[in-house]
Amino acid sequence: MIDILVALSSNIVKIILVGFELELEPPSNEPYLSTSLQDFWGNRWNLTVTNTLRLTVYNPVRSALSEVVGRTWALRVAMLATFVVSGLMHELLFYYVNRVSPSWEMTGFFVLHGLCVMVEIGVKRALRDMWRLPGFVSGLLTVGFVVVSAFGLFFPPIIRNGADERVLEEVGFCFDFIKDKMFQFVGYFR
Repeated sequence: MIDILVALSSNIVKIILVGFELELEPPSNEPYLSTSLQDFWGNRWNLTVTNTLRLTVYNPVRSALSEVVGRTWALRVAMLATFVVSGLMHELLFYYVNRVSPSWEMTGFFVLHGLCVMVEIGVKRALRDMWRLPGFVSGLLTVGFVVVSAFGLFFPPIIRNGADERVLEEVGFCFDFIKDKMFQFVGYFR
């Protein structure tokens, strides 16, 4: 749903910017084709936020800690810090929109995924090229894990507070507004 809304808004902006020769970064890169959590979060889902967090959290934490704890641990801490910041930002945005105290489920979702990415990378390194799941199987497991954990941790506060219904209402209002403006515009040419 989120991916659809982001893609829709991106396409609306592209229509508005026709003729300006500006190229927008795609909001995502076919996240349903992810073959690992690392692939999902690092290369496919919400690319604008991924790149922002990489530059503002991951790279500085990794750089600051590399000399102190070594490269391997710096990478792990930087990765987990990035997921923690993402979780906290989701809680903050949800608070701003809904004015309800954080339940910390969203942060839990991102911390869980950060830990799982760390485990996934460790398992990949330990196994090297000795054994690898077929892409189709790892893809199903990845997307399945993201969906199940989202329904367990990410979506409950949204549903519990009616934010999902409000978003759908607002999308409906936007479509009605655009439809009305289109009819007005077409009416000028009759």
